[in-house]
Amino acid sequence: MAKIKGTIVVDRERCKGCGVCVSVCPCDVLALSAEVNGKGYPVARMANPDACTGCASCAVICPDSVITVYRQKFE
Repeated sequence: MAKIKGTIVVDRERCKGCGVCVSVCPCDVLALSAEVNGKGYPVARMANPDACTGCASCAVICPDSVITVYRQKFE
């Protein structure tokens, strides 16, 4: 059976660091970064990338639509 691996890309300059994506992630993949963007907000990042299944819960819940989710199937 094929496994699905997910990854996300966050538009760092548009992320406002609200943390909603972090709280909704069922696999505890996301965390807010210690780095800040140009507006001074901490941005979301993948703290545990190996656990990402590509469910896209983070992208759906993001109020600013700054998260893009990619899924790849592995045999």
